[in-house]
Amino acid sequence: MKPVVGIVLGSRSDVEVVQPAMDLLDEFGVAHEIVVSSAHRQPERTRRYAAGAEKKGLKILIAAAGLAAHLPGVLASHTTLPVLGVPVPASTLGGLDSLLSIVQMPGGIPVGTLGIGGPGAKNAALLAVQILALHDRRLKNKLQAYRQALKRIRSST
Repeated sequence: MKPVVGIVLGSRSDVEVVQPAMDLLDEFGVAHEIVVSSAHRQPERTRRYAAGAEKKGLKILIAAAGLAAHLPGVLASHTTLPVLGVPVPASTLGGLDSLLSIVQMPGGIPVGTLGIGGPGAKNAALLAVQILALHDRRLKNKLQAYRQALKRIRSST
């Protein structure tokens, strides 16, 4: 299957943070790819990836970034695809710096910002599934079943 979600990491060490997103996309049968491309160390590569993402068939980008966390904004500035930012807890501030950096995008270049770390990555994947489900009945049905399962789990505890 051709990937429809691109997961972009600023550093290879961020793979652990986005693992919940990859697991959830696998659970829903959503094809995805993972790319390491730093907004600071590889700005031209990052620009090319974002600019060519739609042509490759990608529909949504998930970007995980820590510290200054410019990656989601840089990607968003080079594509009209939805970009979902996941702050990585990479500093002594526990990811708060990354969260503020991603969520405070200037007006005109939006980035959907999720929570810090693994839970944020999982929610980024769920939001990607929700967006894709707008035009995919199979995904919508899976999402509804997933939500029903959550209700059963929560009501039994």
